[in-house]
Amino acid sequence: MSQVQTIKPAEAAAAPRGSDTFALKLTSSEFATTMSHFHRAEIARMAGWRDRLDRTSNWAITVVAAMLSVSLSTPSAHHGVLLFAMLLITLLLWIEARRYRFFDVYRSRVRQFERYYFAQIFSPQPDFASNWLAILGEGLRSPRFLITQRAALIRRLRRNYIFMYTILMLAWVLKITTPSLSREGSPIGFGASLLDTFRVATLGPIPGIVVVCGVAVFYLAMLAAAFLIRADDGELTFGDVHV
Repeated sequence: MSQVQTIKPAEAAAAPRGSDTFALKLTSSEFATTMSHFHRAEIARMAGWRDRLDRTSNWAITVVAAMLSVSLSTPSAHHGVLLFAMLLITLLLWIEARRYRFFDVYRSRVRQFERYYFAQIFSPQPDFASNWLAILGEGLRSPRFLITQRAALIRRLRRNYIFMYTILMLAWVLKITTPSLSREGSPIGFGASLLDTFRVATLGPIPGIVVVCGVAVFYLAMLAAAFLIRADDGELTFGDVHV
């Protein structure tokens, strides 16, 4: 019995922590002030990551414009410049998708405030996501990404990069099928035969037909990822506006 009596005090409930006591003592005005400051801080974080996203997209657009200028300005420029541009924007797409995952975390927190706090003030609905603050608190204790790298890649590809890939593909086809863009002194027009096209498409030791097939497979994969693979619609689940 003495052992049981010595164990009972150790099993007694611990006293409330200072943070718990402080949270319980918050008045409504203090709570509103805390919420407003936290909301502004999350907007600043979201805007910072949004700026990083825009910078990556601007780099990709600059790469596309520069490579188009170099490749199509003179017949002596190799078509491999455009293939290299495709590789570069693929790398930028991967970087932007990684940045988008961070941006999505803070964007989601801002949208939680808008949807569950401010919207309830302006247009109250009974028992509308009453546990959203608990979910937000757990997210602050243990931050986690909300979308996968694959979903982020698909989302950025659909919204921005598919257009850049399309421009590069059209420029590359124009380069290898137009004699005046691949050989000095050739007449202007689409006069190249299929054999000439494969010869121009040669990339070092790689035959032209292999290069053409490789580019075709790559673009089919891009199209499948952009339009056939279903991804989370994100903010489109709740309306027509998204970022």
